[in-house]
Amino acid sequence: MGKLFGTDGVRGVANLELTADLAYSLGQAGAYVLTAETKHIPKILVGMDTRISGDLLESALVAGICSVGAEAICVGIIPTPAIAYLTRLYNADAGVVISASHNPYEFNGIKFFDNRGYKLPDSMEERIEAIILDKAEELPRPVGEKVGVKSVNESALDDYINFIKNTINCDLKGVKVAIDCANGAAYKAAPLALFELGAEVSVINNEPNGININNGCGSTHMSQLKEFVKEIGADIGLAFDGDADRVLAVDENGNLVDGDQIMTIIGIDLKENGKLANNTIVATVMSNLGLDIMGKRKGINLVKTKVGDRYVLEEMLAKGYCLGGEQSGHIIFLEHNTTGDGLLTAVQLLKILKTTGKKMSELASQMQVFPQILKNAKVCNEKKYSYMEDEVIARLCKNLEDEFHGEGRVLIRPSGTEPLVRVMIEGKDQEYITSKASELAKYIEERLG
Repeated sequence: MGKLFGTDGVRGVANLELTADLAYSLGQAGAYVLTAETKHIPKILVGMDTRISGDLLESALVAGICSVGAEAICVGIIPTPAIAYLTRLYNADAGVVISASHNPYEFNGIKFFDNRGYKLPDSMEERIEAIILDKAEELPRPVGEKVGVKSVNESALDDYINFIKNTINCDLKGVKVAIDCANGAAYKAAPLALFELGAEVSVINNEPNGININNGCGSTHMSQLKEFVKEIGADIGLAFDGDADRVLAVDENGNLVDGDQIMTIIGIDLKENGKLANNTIVATVMSNLGLDIMGKRKGINLVKTKVGDRYVLEEMLAKGYCLGGEQSGHIIFLEHNTTGDGLLTAVQLLKILKTTGKKMSELASQMQVFPQILKNAKVCNEKKYSYMEDEVIARLCKNLEDEFHGEGRVLIRPSGTEPLVRVMIEGKDQEYITSKASELAKYIEERLG
């Protein structure tokens, strides 16, 4: 069997790799697998971002959903986390988002949520793949009155905005906010939500044309927002990615505030208010060392998972934690939503800015960001998982860790898709860690190449 699903749904160049045929098949198989146990006409929400290929893929996906007798409820352009929330609110049987997140406009993707708003487990994705690629199960072919229908929900965006506003118990009057909407799914939701909460809102990159999503803007390209914040004298800048499941911030001086710092600010506030479950933040192995040091200083436990929001979520659900996320700004608040939510994160951050009366730079300074250097070592693909079995490499890593005395660290991990071993070193001295990372990458290439 081949492989359709990656770490975050099915993605590819629209109309070349992610074709209308594949979208139709995903609609069929996904609707069937997700609603097989229902005793009523299944309802599946469908949302999308602003890519030009969204209409093409939505039409095919909806046709697939209707072909197995389910109702497709189209909600138009809306953030990915809104689908996770609205699936629960509307008691739908599943949700689907057509988006390729932070990727360029020519790419698109299809991602499913179950009836509780969670991304699908591997076993369910594998079953959908088996149906599409191997014809492993025969799908129903209803006829007559049992054929599925499409409907449109006009109130979905307002329902999501009301949910976001109700996650805080104060207004945002007096807070001057600059927003970069990445010409993506947040272009209506973010300005409206913050405006209705009373913030003074200035917006850039909120005129999507189908091909400008993520183009030199949003959370993957922060320079525009940094300049805009300084130019208008904003208290804070907020940059979303294309599907608005993540957000990064900029302080009043135009300095980046990344996901680790955002989790620091929110985690400390939750702890001080007795709301940080088990006094724990869940992060990934790529989170900055400064987060660990902050945790020790503030009495906050840090639990680390593999890279990927699905692993963060798994750990949170397994142990009852409420806050987790990644350096990229993909942050999960399990009290409120089941997936990373950029607008929810933004509103929680703005609440703290308003209620503490502190400047964003002061809040961000609660965590010192250590320089991180990432180098790729080109290796033989069969050997990329055996790096720690090599005594020389293991000894070099240990010696470096010992040198740092807790003020630096070495992380080595294989690439999931390429014949590479990634070497990441953190420490206080940028020049020193750069030379050590290059040195270690060279050794790995020599021994495993």
